[in-house]
Amino acid sequence: MQRAFYNLAQSMINHQRSLDAISNNVTNINTAGYKKDEITMNTFQEELILVSNRRYTSGKFVQTYVDTSKTNLEQSSFEFTESPFDIGIHGNVYFNIQNSSGRVLQTRNGQFELDGEGYLCLNDSGRVLGENGEIYIGNDDFIVDNEGNILNENGEVIERLLLSYIPVDADVEKIGNDLFAYDGDMTIPDGEKYDIIQGCFEKSNVDANKEITALMETQRLFEASSAVLKYMDTINGRAASEIIKL
Repeated sequence: MQRAFYNLAQSMINHQRSLDAISNNVTNINTAGYKKDEITMNTFQEELILVSNRRYTSGKFVQTYVDTSKTNLEQSSFEFTESPFDIGIHGNVYFNIQNSSGRVLQTRNGQFELDGEGYLCLNDSGRVLGENGEIYIGNDDFIVDNEGNILNENGEVIERLLLSYIPVDADVEKIGNDLFAYDGDMTIPDGEKYDIIQGCFEKSNVDANKEITALMETQRLFEASSAVLKYMDTINGRAASEIIKL
């Protein structure tokens, strides 16, 4: 009886965490550069308790629990705007943003703008970094080529975007909704192909249809677990009453 309570409660926790992740994905479906979160389940299949010099099995159980959430870094599609400040990336490289405290984070959100001093920035997250530091643009008359070189109105290269490599299967720490921190080597490997595309930005990689379907399914499972838990609680209460009468 107690194991049933534990399993049902764990099931509800699993589904609640899944609901939280899915809800956050749906909320950020229109956030540029957003990468969806996916809940990872771990299952101890036939966990064995070995006895007698580990030659015999005294029993087994199966327990599932939420291990962690993982950010899906798969490439998403682009929305073309023709704005010079919108820059997209095709490939496994990321822009670098330095926040007000000096920390450098990575992003695929290329909806940039100019701050009050004429530096290229990402909203309130910080300034965009080039290979020589913060990028001063001054106006909207500039061109970014497909290698990340920034050219002024005279066709002169004034800076090159600082780009960092993050493998598509990497584990990253999500900071806010569109910034990431990665502890691995971010040097772009030789032969790694990527393109910088000015006049567009990368949309979120959230599939609305899949997320809504998953949301409804997970909600039903949560409600089913809750209903069974209440039923088990009722049975337990009746059993306790009968024991007291004895």
